[in-house]
Amino acid sequence: MPEATADIGLIGLAVMGQNLVLNMADHGFTVAVFNRTVSKVDDFLAGEAKGKTILGAHSIEEFTRLLRKPRRVMLMVKAGEAVDDFIEKLLPVLEDGDVIIDGGNSNFQDSIRRTKYVESKGKLYIGTGVSGGEEGARHGPSLMPGGSPAAWPHIQRVFQAVAAKVDGVPCCDWVGENGAGHFVKMVHNGIEYGDMQLICEAYSMMQAAGLTAAEMHEVLAEWHKGELNSYLIEITRDILAKTDDETGQPMVDVILDTAGQKGTGKWAVMTALDAGMPLTLIAEAVFARCLSAIKEERVVASKLLRGPKATFRGDRATFVEDIRQALYASKICSYAQGYQLMRAAAEEYGWNLNYGGVAMIWRGGCIIRSQFLGKIKEAFDRRAGLVNLLLDPYFKRAVGKAQSAWRRTVTKAVKMGIPVPAFSSALAFYDGYRRERLPANLLQAQRDYFGAHTYERVDKPRGQFFHTNWTGTGGAITASTYTV
Repeated sequence: MPEATADIGLIGLAVMGQNLVLNMADHGFTVAVFNRTVSKVDDFLAGEAKGKTILGAHSIEEFTRLLRKPRRVMLMVKAGEAVDDFIEKLLPVLEDGDVIIDGGNSNFQDSIRRTKYVESKGKLYIGTGVSGGEEGARHGPSLMPGGSPAAWPHIQRVFQAVAAKVDGVPCCDWVGENGAGHFVKMVHNGIEYGDMQLICEAYSMMQAAGLTAAEMHEVLAEWHKGELNSYLIEITRDILAKTDDETGQPMVDVILDTAGQKGTGKWAVMTALDAGMPLTLIAEAVFARCLSAIKEERVVASKLLRGPKATFRGDRATFVEDIRQALYASKICSYAQGYQLMRAAAEEYGWNLNYGGVAMIWRGGCIIRSQFLGKIKEAFDRRAGLVNLLLDPYFKRAVGKAQSAWRRTVTKAVKMGIPVPAFSSALAFYDGYRRERLPANLLQAQRDYFGAHTYERVDKPRGQFFHTNWTGTGGAITASTYTV
């Protein structure tokens, strides 16, 4: 019988799984590995894992015998049914106190359910966000663990060792109970959608102003040196410098303009709708991908539907600077919305989220890593109970400074017929959030008129509801629900 020497085990040897295993081995841990297609285990051990402290197994039983107690088993398999299948395979061969870790892109509701189920069987459960892609997994990802609090001491040393480091601080810390880890990862991915769409809109406007890909490369190289310093700006800078070997054209110009998505952005928007939170920028980023996907319809529509010609007039350098400021202001709104959603979820599910700590987890390893996240940490250090990032002194000043440029940018885009749903929705959110009174009073009157949905009055305490018999035929009967 093989000796139980492995510090942790990992199931699922696709690229992300293999790279995490190699990362763990590089940090001095012995790792046991298993894969449903067992030939992958042998191939891995004969290839990149050769000579490292990595042990292969050809069955679940053999795999668990290689693990020290309490056993720690990490699943890097496709989200959904595959995770549940492996949990059922593992439970009979694990002992009380052992830990199952799901490192896939699982829905946080599934992690809530699985935590409760696995704990009912005497085991512990972790649902962790893992961000950074293949490179992050290999050299240092951002890790967002949540689940059974008692499990964290058993995995903390491994996770914080392999995570990315910023100023020596690991981009990994305990997030919260049951589904909190995967919830924070979902919000991360939603913000990622927003950041990418904002950069694409900036690219589209600069393109309309006549900048070449090479010139835009130089622009983003400058932006990366300032407050927009981030991984996504960095890779966009590099993309714009790449030339296609076949045509000699900029690589970006030969790529078809249809975007894919895996669903986490959609989950964030659906969750925001359920929570009644205005995640407007991220929603527009998701819908922009949907619009891009109907390419054939757009080709037909482009020949039939008229709009202004995208003719640029003015100083290009001034326009580019306006775009930069608009991008920063919109980015602030996007993160403000994402943090609002986290706050709403924490209240609903009883999570004690460390909002500044989440920003620190995202500072390195992940796709949205940026200098900007340090400012979020400082905001929550100043005021732990901060309701909205826009109310923090730094972000309030930053948006105020950029506001004129932001409005000019959106106005120019509208006049040129360039779609900027993320820029414009961010501005609409800002203008809506800063207004003491919105036209929802008329909307509620409409609802009461046709559906007797009631309303509150400005001259009465909140929580008192009234109905008007608008038509003379409705009587005093009212609807039974009033959802704010």
